[in-house]
Amino acid sequence: MRLLLVEDDGELGRRLSDRLRGAGFAVDLASARAEAELWPDIDKMGAIILDLGLPDGSGMDLLRGWRARKVDCPIVILTARGSWQDKVEGLNAGADDFIVKPVRFEELQARLNALFRRQLGKRESHIETAGLRLDPLSGEVVCDGAPLKLSKQEFRLLHLFMRRPEQILSQADIMEHLYELDALRDLNTIEVLVGRLRRKIGAERIVTLRGLGYRFGK
Repeated sequence: MRLLLVEDDGELGRRLSDRLRGAGFAVDLASARAEAELWPDIDKMGAIILDLGLPDGSGMDLLRGWRARKVDCPIVILTARGSWQDKVEGLNAGADDFIVKPVRFEELQARLNALFRRQLGKRESHIETAGLRLDPLSGEVVCDGAPLKLSKQEFRLLHLFMRRPEQILSQADIMEHLYELDALRDLNTIEVLVGRLRRKIGAERIVTLRGLGYRFGK
C-alpha cells in the first residue's frame, strides 16, 4: 500500500519513511505544500500523513483543498501543534486522525491500521478471505491453516488483493498502488510478482482476465 508523507523536516521525513517502508508500505515524500498539492496520482494513495507547519503554506488549507477535490483516502495529521483547538479544526477540516509529535512509530502504525480496518468495516486487526489470513501489523500470513512466508512486495500485493476481493485490478492499477512515484516502473514486474504470489498461495486464487488484469478470490 502506498502512503504520501507530507513533512518539511528532511531528517524526520527520511527516518519515518524508512520505518514505514520497513513495515511494508511504499512511501512517497513531499516536503512542501505546493509539491503535495500537485502530486500527480494522489487518488492512488492508501493514506496521507500530513504535517500542518509547512514552509510555503498551511497544511490545514491543503487538507481542506484535498477534501474539496473529493480526495477520499484516510488523512492523518501528524504535527507538533497539540492544542484542542487545532485538533477540532483538523478533524472538522476532514482529517481522520490527529497525532501530536513526538509519537512512537508503533502508535502511528497502529492508528494507520485502525483506519484501514474501519474502511473495510472490520474491528479485527487481520484480514481474512479466500482461505487466507493476513495481519498488517505483524506481517503474518496464514494460507489454508499453514504459515506462509512472503517477500515485502508479495505481502503488499496480497494485502491489496485481499482488500479488494472479486475486483478486477489492471497491471497499471497494481503498479500505482504498490510502487512509489520515483521507483522504476515496468509492467512486466507486475506479471512476475503475480506469478510468484500465485505459486505460494495457489494459482486458482488469482484469475487472469486477458486484456483487463487480475481478480482475486476463490
